[in-house]
Amino acid sequence: MTNPEANPVEQWCGPAEADAADGASAVQVLTARDVPLGGPRAMTVRRTLPQRARSLIGAWCFADHYGPDDVSVTGGMDVAPHPHTGLQTVSWLFSGEIEHRDSHGVHARVRPGELNLMTGGHGICHSEVSTPDTRVLHGVQLWVALPGAHRDAGRGFQHHVPEPVRGDGAVSRVFLGSLQGSTSPVATFSPLLGAEIVLDAGAVLRLDVDPGFEHGVLVDEGAVTLTGTRLEPAQLGYVPAGTPTLTLANQADGPSRLLLLGGAPFEEDIVMWWNFVGRSHEEIVAFREAWQAESDRFGRVEGYGGAVRRLPAPALPNARIRPRRNR
Repeated sequence: MTNPEANPVEQWCGPAEADAADGASAVQVLTARDVPLGGPRAMTVRRTLPQRARSLIGAWCFADHYGPDDVSVTGGMDVAPHPHTGLQTVSWLFSGEIEHRDSHGVHARVRPGELNLMTGGHGICHSEVSTPDTRVLHGVQLWVALPGAHRDAGRGFQHHVPEPVRGDGAVSRVFLGSLQGSTSPVATFSPLLGAEIVLDAGAVLRLDVDPGFEHGVLVDEGAVTLTGTRLEPAQLGYVPAGTPTLTLANQADGPSRLLLLGGAPFEEDIVMWWNFVGRSHEEIVAFREAWQAESDRFGRVEGYGGAVRRLPAPALPNARIRPRRNR
């Protein structure tokens, strides 16, 4: 998915405020902001990362959460070919279906419970369109920043259908990394965790996690407490590295669904603007110029039939783009 903002702006990320006056809470609660995807019947997404309080969780650098969206009202998703550099995109759906086409020559469907991961280090472009049979569209789009040694990686695409892991009143699907004895075969360029977890009403789930990872819990539906801190739908709870166990409790009358994201703290400064991840203002300028010039760096998407052939890049800000940092 693209960043659809017409005037994307830099964010300087300073220290986050404490979540409790006495410092007792180790969970930082992040609230999303609404961003329209564009058009007269714009589908709105809820953007949790990046924001001023936190730019990254491990190498996870972008999180859009959308739906349930009645496509008869909004028109659904129709994102024309657009570029990426220095990242991997992670698509995960709860309902509906999206048709993916990219300049690596991949034509695939994104379906609920199935991971699609696209690598666009040196440069890639792709389109995303909800299919005609889709009535309700609901899911997340995530980006992973590539570390310096691999940020120029070639184009790639991986698909995986994780087996559900059942127990302790929960069903988990591990699409990246390892959790509860389940390991995804999908390759990443830094240590990561990604899993969907559905908790039964009243369930309490204690998870042994890598203490070297930061973790984030994004609530999709229901009411969940993370290590004693309540999270409402569309909120993301952040837990810093050094925590070996996460406790998730469902306080809703019915099932609650969440995404658990984790990764080793990302120690590099990154510059992130529109759909590009780089290391300097000059790189972002060069990426934008290459896209506008239809450079071979990004290739071509074949078979997309939307009204707009490709998305033009927004104008650059009237200031140098600075790195995003966590404190």
